[in-house]
Amino acid sequence: MDCDHNAQACGIAPGELKSILQSTLEEETELLRTYTILAERVHGNNELKTRLQNFAEGNAKRSRQLADELAQLE
Repeated sequence: MDCDHNAQACGIAPGELKSILQSTLEEETELLRTYTILAERVHGNNELKTRLQNFAEGNAKRSRQLADELAQLE
């Protein structure tokens, strides 16, 4: 099937999209918590601590973006 010619058949239902985005937001938020906690507990390895903090910041950004997308679907 060529989605360029039949977009309706290739689409996703709004409710399903919202559900997937909500689930993904929850996963990103949990990863944010995990990386933040790990970074706080790491001692003696500043490189790892910095990488974990960067991971958490990335998850925070994606979480905000997902929340914005969900708000637009409302």
